[in-house]
Amino acid sequence: MAKITAAQVKELRDKTGVGMMDAKKALVASDGDMQQAIDALREKGAAKAAKKSDRIAAEGLAEVAFTGNKAAIIEVNSETDFVASNSDFTSLVEKIAAVVAEKEPKDMEAALALPLDDGTIASKITNLTAVIGEKISFRRFKIVEKTADQVFGKYLHNKGQITVLTVLEGADEATAKDVSMHVAAINPKYVSREDVPSDVVAHEKQVLTEETINEGKPEKIVPKIVEGRMNKFFSENCLADQEFVKDSDQSVGQFVASKGGKLVSFTRYEVGEGIEKREDNFVDEVMSQIKD
Repeated sequence: MAKITAAQVKELRDKTGVGMMDAKKALVASDGDMQQAIDALREKGAAKAAKKSDRIAAEGLAEVAFTGNKAAIIEVNSETDFVASNSDFTSLVEKIAAVVAEKEPKDMEAALALPLDDGTIASKITNLTAVIGEKISFRRFKIVEKTADQVFGKYLHNKGQITVLTVLEGADEATAKDVSMHVAAINPKYVSREDVPSDVVAHEKQVLTEETINEGKPEKIVPKIVEGRMNKFFSENCLADQEFVKDSDQSVGQFVASKGGKLVSFTRYEVGEGIEKREDNFVDEVMSQIKD
């Protein structure tokens, strides 16, 4: 049997991220064969990850990476916010964003297959799931392009709990970042009035008209009242019409125009949005473990 040195154990730990005892056991089992030990640990990690596949991962981080005139915004989930602050997790999120921005995959299947370090995004997620002991999942991404005359704006709230990527025509990155901060805080649905689907506008107008008539308003002034209420609807839902959070005396559209720019687009990722989070009763969980 080959003698296993501390240097070998350290090398295997650096390559796989597993604990010292797991690394030593794998090397002993493989009689010092480093590649065989790596393969065995990966297989073990895949099995552990599979057991966690039905868990709910609604925490995590969103990130943005840039490469030239292209950017990628991504979301990677974990089961707890504690893991979301783990350095291995944050490093993986940053690496995934960078490679997605560079390679521009067409869909999630292609993204997971992208090479990352000595494996793929998928294998790195599997390995980290096994090491950390929580389900890790790469949930979504979007590639955003701009022209040479446009600028990107990035803002991460609470280290990436809410992440926004904004594109402006003209202006500068500082202005774009301010707009991204606004989007993170207010969460608009559309860039401008022109972007609101016609069926949404028609439905809202119909509801407001019926509401106004039911209030007993004179028929001749109903259209004027509805127009005012539609303006309020637009100001609540359209980025360009919203009061700018850093200066309520002007709209976001006016703020950007004052900097010589124009709104183009925004993408806002809030971690866990749309995922039904599990409601755990901590006391019941502890008591059940005591009984067991």
